[in-house]
Amino acid sequence: MKSLFTIGGAHQPVRSISLPSRIHPSSQRFEAVLNHLKALHLQSVSSTNHFGADAIQNGLVGLAELYNCMEELIQSPNTQQALLHYHNGKLVEEALYGSVTLLDACGSARDLLLTLKEHVQSLHSALRRRQGDSSIESSIAGFGSFRKKVKKDIAKQLTALKLMQSTVNSSYPLDLDQNLFCLMKVLREVTTVTISIFCSLLLFLSMPEMKTKGSSLISKLKPLRLFSSEKEHKIANEIGSVNIPLYSLIGSVKNSEAKAEVQGAQTMLETLNLSIDGLEASLDNLFRCLVQNRVSFLNMLTH
Repeated sequence: MKSLFTIGGAHQPVRSISLPSRIHPSSQRFEAVLNHLKALHLQSVSSTNHFGADAIQNGLVGLAELYNCMEELIQSPNTQQALLHYHNGKLVEEALYGSVTLLDACGSARDLLLTLKEHVQSLHSALRRRQGDSSIESSIAGFGSFRKKVKKDIAKQLTALKLMQSTVNSSYPLDLDQNLFCLMKVLREVTTVTISIFCSLLLFLSMPEMKTKGSSLISKLKPLRLFSSEKEHKIANEIGSVNIPLYSLIGSVKNSEAKAEVQGAQTMLETLNLSIDGLEASLDNLFRCLVQNRVSFLNMLTH
């Protein structure tokens, strides 16, 4: 079976992983989850809502399931023996090194979500108290400052993920037997799909009206195809949708005619808050899976 997965700057055909059955009896379930997640992410990339909260949350839920399946695979004595056999655990050490970058990206995204939620709640409270309250403009200004800081933090994380992806794309060693080759391929494909979904999440959190051409950030991320179309001008999501009604209130909050704008902004903020709750829960679950995955690899080297 073949599917398409967007990575490395273009649509690439990706064959289903075929693990030797003796590696682990549940390897078929692992393969099914991985291939389903690829197809799910491809569908997301191909849609206009690639950076929407629902699409990203589905990807995070799928990743958690994938890492749970991989945990079963890692616990297999056959798997551990094969991984530790190659150059005294070199593959395990590579997995541990990569897990630091993934955990860092996941933790940063969690922190950004938490801070974003605080700003959303502050804005919602200011709008709910009474129209004309000066705290509305103060909260909007704070939201704007947060946006600027977010872009710097996210650019740093995206650069780290890009460097990690370049390592994943390196050629396979020549001295691998079939079992080791399949296991290395599995680890790399899991890392690749994780990086791609994390990039989508981080760009969602950057709250951009970001052009796909002429952007220094995007030019640095050529190895990862982050956009469904080069003709796309802006990324629209639940965060970006809040910008227009919010900034239309600046200078007009004391105007009685701004009541409709206030109500519109409140509705957008309520929708965004629900999206944040869903992403936060999914990300917390995934973070625990990533930690457990790292612990399992550490245990291989110490036992």
